[in-house]
Amino acid sequence: MHRQSSLRTRLVRGLGAATATVALASALTACGGDAKATASSTSDKVTIGAVSNGAAQQAELKVPVVEALRAQLPEAVRSRGELVIGVGALPSGYPPLTFVGSDQKTFTGSEPDLARLVAATLGLKPVIKNSTWENLFVGIDSGKVDVAFTNVTVTEERKKKYDFASYRQDNLAFEALKDNPWNFGGDYRNLAGKTVAVGSGTNQERILLAWQKKLQSEGKDLTVKYFPDNTSINLALAGKKIDLYFGPNPSLSYHITQTASGTAPTRNAGAYSGAGETLQGLIGATAKKDSGLAKPIAEAINHLVQNGQYGQLLTAWNLSNEAVTTSEVNPPGLPATNS
Repeated sequence: MHRQSSLRTRLVRGLGAATATVALASALTACGGDAKATASSTSDKVTIGAVSNGAAQQAELKVPVVEALRAQLPEAVRSRGELVIGVGALPSGYPPLTFVGSDQKTFTGSEPDLARLVAATLGLKPVIKNSTWENLFVGIDSGKVDVAFTNVTVTEERKKKYDFASYRQDNLAFEALKDNPWNFGGDYRNLAGKTVAVGSGTNQERILLAWQKKLQSEGKDLTVKYFPDNTSINLALAGKKIDLYFGPNPSLSYHITQTASGTAPTRNAGAYSGAGETLQGLIGATAKKDSGLAKPIAEAINHLVQNGQYGQLLTAWNLSNEAVTTSEVNPPGLPATNS
């Protein structure tokens, strides 16, 4: 995201039992300011969705090394045999993207899973380092981290300092009760007459209020509601006190999996680019400028796209609606006016 602010305010929606939240927070906090977890030795099989506590469908994927892509790696990385992967998930994790699994030690989530698939394709052992969002970039700058897989939005400002390999769309979305037939359809006018909850101070609030202003100029109404916490939003949606919740697509996708077997299941009622209507925002693997890593990582992602493992990963984590068809090196990013 822009600075992940809009995502971080809502990504832990619907975690379930309080014990799950406590376990998640304590496990991550216990790792310290620069946590490190390594996978087992490199093999052609990668398990996705492991110990995800129901957030994903676990599967073992065959991912053979592609020697032609491995040969493109910088010599220092290739000879080391490891890909040091940064995630900025301290202190409490951000399901479904990155969090500590139900075994209270394994980093799971769509981001580390994709990083493991990329590392396997390149014949490297994945080494995951967890830190705060701010220290993540310090790690890249210092060379302690090779590449970040942690929901970093590609922006023109960041491209001055970092290279990117895009791997997911940066989308917002509407959450509705499963029995609500409403769909966004990409048209703000479909929001007329609706009551929508949104997080204060977020990118999605800025977009929603602009739509509200347009509707008012057309003589139509859109009611915007604010709630003090995630539980209040969930209860309001379940109790039909609001029609919709507008938030980051990943957090909605996670919450949808958590409500699936409950009394008030929800669904995704339509996505919208976090960059607005003129540009599709993109999330990218983030490496130090001119490190030589962005191109082989992008080509590894494209290999995974072409061979189906990428699609299996997103399906497992309920994020298929953020799929890209091609990973690009340094694609157009959000201009400063969108920040």
